[in-house]
Formats: sequence, C-alpha cells, structure tokens
Amino acid sequence: MQTNPVAEDQKYTQSQLIVRALVLIALIGATVLLVLNRDKIQHLEALGYPGIFLVSLLSNATIFVPLPGVMFTSAMAVVFNPFWVAIASGAGASLGELSGYLAGFSGQPVLEKSDKYLKLKSWMQRNQNWTIFLLALIPNPLFDMAGFIAGASRMPVWKFFLFCLLGKLAKMLVFAYLGAGIFKGFS
Repeated sequence: MQTNPVAEDQKYTQSQLIVRALVLIALIGATVLLVLNRDKIQHLEALGYPGIFLVSLLSNATIFVPLPGVMFTSAMAVVFNPFWVAIASGAGASLGELSGYLAGFSGQPVLEKSDKYLKLKSWMQRNQNWTIFLLALIPNPLFDMAGFIAGASRMPVWKFFLFCLLGKLAKMLVFAYLGAGIFKGFS
C-alpha cells in the first residue's frame, strides 16, 4: 500500500500549525498572568540572587508587555553585590527572552505581515548575531520582535541564547552599577 506524499505533507503541516497555535496561546496566557501578578513577583527579592534571577526571568518572559526588570536590577544592586546581581539578572532575562523566540517559532505566519517586522527581519538577515546582541544590550521594545524573527527564521536556539545572554549581561552590569551608585545616596 502506497501513501500519498502530498497528504503526508499536509498532515505534517496541519499538526505543526496546531502545535504552533498551542504554544502561542500558552505564551499569551503566561504574559497575561505575569502582568496581572506583577506586584507579587517583586516579593521574590527576599530569595536573594535566585529571587533576582526569577524576577528577571519572569519580567522578560512577557511578550510585548514590559515589566520593570531593569529598574529592579538597579534597586537590588544597592542591597546585593552589583556584579552578582547583574549575572543573576542577565541570565534570568536571557532565559525569559526564549518566550519571544518560541512565539516566533510558533506564530511565524501571523508576524510576516507587519512593516516593522519586515524591516527588522531584513536587518537581521544581514547581521543576525549582532542584531540580537545589540537589541539585548539596549532597553527597547524591539527585542521581542527580534526574538520572534529569530524563532521564525529558525536561528539555532543556542546561538540566540548566547548573543542574548552577552547583551543582557552587559546591560545588567551597567544598570546594576549605576543603581548601586545612584541609590546608595538614598539609603
């Protein structure tokens, strides 16, 4: 008995779309939960560096809804060692940004219609690694879109995470040391 290759391809595509839709729905649901519970997330600071890691992870796991993770990093650097605050915060932020990557992987057909998406995608095609690094380095709303594009274009997840981590660590080091210097005057 022979199988129809066209039917096999359609079945695979349909199952892929279902998985993508479920992942996208889960990410949107998680974003809504995080936004609704953002005040409770701040209480994780009592856990020290692991709490800083978790707050940063959760702050960056949202999709297009910013939570104040960078300000939290600055504030925690007054209480804890700024270097280790930056490490915990940068690592958590990078891991949290995988939500944007997964959303791009799962929602590729939805995103390809946006003008901003197309412009950023064009830029990323030329300099994918450095785009991720630079957008992770500076606070901006485009990073989620870059994560979407990286996921949609099937950038290897390890490469996305590495360049995201390098950019987030550098950014968190700046904010931790600035926060330690600025906020120590208030304590």
